[in-house]
Amino acid sequence: MESILNTIKKMLGFEEDYDAFDTDIIVNINMVFNILLQLGVGPAEGFSITGPNEKWSDYIQDMRKLEMVKTYIYLKVKQIFDPGTSSALNNAIDNQIKELEWRLNVQVDPSEGNAL
Repeated sequence: MESILNTIKKMLGFEEDYDAFDTDIIVNINMVFNILLQLGVGPAEGFSITGPNEKWSDYIQDMRKLEMVKTYIYLKVKQIFDPGTSSALNNAIDNQIKELEWRLNVQVDPSEGNAL
C-alpha cells in the first residue's frame, strides 16, 4: 500500500473506495505533515497531499525509516478525527505519540548526521 491517504484510511478502518471523509482525513494528514516538518522530518520545503496519488516514497526516500512516520501520522489523525471515549486509551495514544516524537527527533538530529 503505497498511497499515503489510502494507508491512513485503512488504518482508520475505511476501505479505499469509501471517500465520505477523505477531505477531513487529508486536512488532518497535512496538519501532521506540518508538525513533522517542525520536528525536522521530511522535505525541507514541507509536504502535503491532495488525494490518493501521493505516495510514501514521495515524502521519504528511506523506506527503512518510514514505518515510525506512518504510525505517528495515523495516531495523530486518529486522535483528532476519531478520538476514543476511554481516557485510558487516549492516554496510551498520547504516550505513544510523545514517544514517537522523541524518537523522530533523535532520528533526525542533524548533529548526529541523521535525516529523514
